Amino acid sequence: MLFLRVDYSSMRKCIVLFGLLATGLSAQVLNHKETFTRQDSLRGSNNEFRNWWDVKKYLISVEPDFSQKSIKGSNTIIFDLQGKQQSEWMQIDLQEPMQLHNAQLNGVGVSEIKKEGNVYFIKVPAKLKKKGNALHLTYAGNPLVAKTPPWDGGWIFETDEKNRPWMTVACQGLGASVWYPNKDYLGDEPDKGVELEIITPNDLVGVGNGRLIEKKALPNQRTAYRWKVINPINNYNVVPSIGHYVSYEEVYQGEKGPLDLSYHILDYNLEKAKKQFIQTAKMLKSFEHWFGPYPFYEDSFKLIDSPHLGMEHQSGIAYGNRYENGYLGRDISGSGWGMNWDFILIHEAGHEWFGNNITNKDVADMWIHEGFTSYSEALHTEMLDGKKASSEYVLGVRRAIKNDSPIIGVYGVNKEGSGDMYNKGSNIVHTLRTWMNNDEQFRQMLRGMNHEFYHQTVTTEQVEAYLEKKSGLNLKAFFNQYLRTVKIPVLNYKVEQGKLHYRYINTVDGFTMPLRLMDEVTILKPTNQWQTVTWNSKDKQVVIDPNYYIDTQEVTSALPE
Repeated sequence: MLFLRVDYSSMRKCIVLFGLLATGLSAQVLNHKETFTRQDSLRGSNNEFRNWWDVKKYLISVEPDFSQKSIKGSNTIIFDLQGKQQSEWMQIDLQEPMQLHNAQLNGVGVSEIKKEGNVYFIKVPAKLKKKGNALHLTYAGNPLVAKTPPWDGGWIFETDEKNRPWMTVACQGLGASVWYPNKDYLGDEPDKGVELEIITPNDLVGVGNGRLIEKKALPNQRTAYRWKVINPINNYNVVPSIGHYVSYEEVYQGEKGPLDLSYHILDYNLEKAKKQFIQTAKMLKSFEHWFGPYPFYEDSFKLIDSPHLGMEHQSGIAYGNRYENGYLGRDISGSGWGMNWDFILIHEAGHEWFGNNITNKDVADMWIHEGFTSYSEALHTEMLDGKKASSEYVLGVRRAIKNDSPIIGVYGVNKEGSGDMYNKGSNIVHTLRTWMNNDEQFRQMLRGMNHEFYHQTVTTEQVEAYLEKKSGLNLKAFFNQYLRTVKIPVLNYKVEQGKLHYRYINTVDGFTMPLRLMDEVTILKPTNQWQTVTWNSKDKQVVIDPNYYIDTQEVTSALPE
């Protein structure tokens, strides 16, 4: 997901950056509210209307009408029963003003449907099949139109530079139910993937996730493009893109063998794309080194020209960075290193591992997506320009951290945490790496995460337990400090009479992360109690390795007895 907000109406004319380095960078999409409604709970929780059925596959069809800014279509939800007791009602999410027109369950019309805001409750028979149930839903309406996509999302009815229709969706946080009926809950991905049929006028091309399996002529000068994903996929990642696309392909020889790459570009951007996307192979080499094999070989890797800045749509990444390096031509770190690669290509592709392969069950844990993916920017910098450059990049984005609220949100109500999940999240991962002081162990830990949680939805607690086990460190207080508070640990110190006195303040109970000094030899082991060691240096300044995300403060007053 993207995190720097740009004035969308001016994107084609100029770059408008709002306090890029001086202020924090804010996250897309979700309401930052502290009071919640029943609608929030219905959307954000695995409640009794959801927890007894497991989505196996979606079969979606959509046909947009550009002139009317409307869409119509269907979704067949294939589902199995699971361990929970079957409820009398089944929750289907479809946001207003979209309307559910018809529902059939296992070929029989549903006897009763209740609507409550953005939720439809489907009456189910007393006994369903254990496996292979099919709920067929038809829908239509004028979906919410995005105002400033991808941050304020919805359907996008734009025109390209030649004033031709260009349509797509950006709906992370807002939810896929903004345009099609589904179980809009991150914790239940369709295990067997999705088929997406996109119906367009003959002069337009419909591009979806995964692989094109059918192109069919329809009456009234229309064409149906059917795309198939066989791997699990987040609901919000299922996205149609419709425009005057042309395409080209290549093959990357990756860790699991040949990986098909394809690029779907507006016709007038083709030559620029071929030049810019030379970076794709370097990106894949970098991320397979750090994170393990690309998680979706079966579905291919794809970049799609987008009328908005970009989004991590699985095996169909939306790209709108104007075919230039940096973030719309700027380095968000201020270090200079971010100008050596295309930010949207790198960041959104990083989400294929963290966000699409490893997915948070609850949006409150979105830091798992954004923290590790933001650190992927630094790791790619390291592959290109070395470890010093990588560290300078991370320290550069550190300056944008606000510490306005914790980066874990509120569970069960679709509430994300602070936008600091990007830059602070990256610095948390970097600080853990610095503490471990073993780069190969750290790399194997990241690769191991993508193996251990392959195609799974997870919680913060699962990630914490895994990292603690593989690092061999006691990380409970570390994560409590950085994920659940806004407090930056502070090392108090005083040098006098050949002694160094030091302690932590502004920390949670049990925070005892050791610290290396810049000499790379001396290690301090602070607690919240004063400690004293011999200090042979004439320098009264204690300089900690800056790669730790902490502050230092010299004490000038007398120490307590």
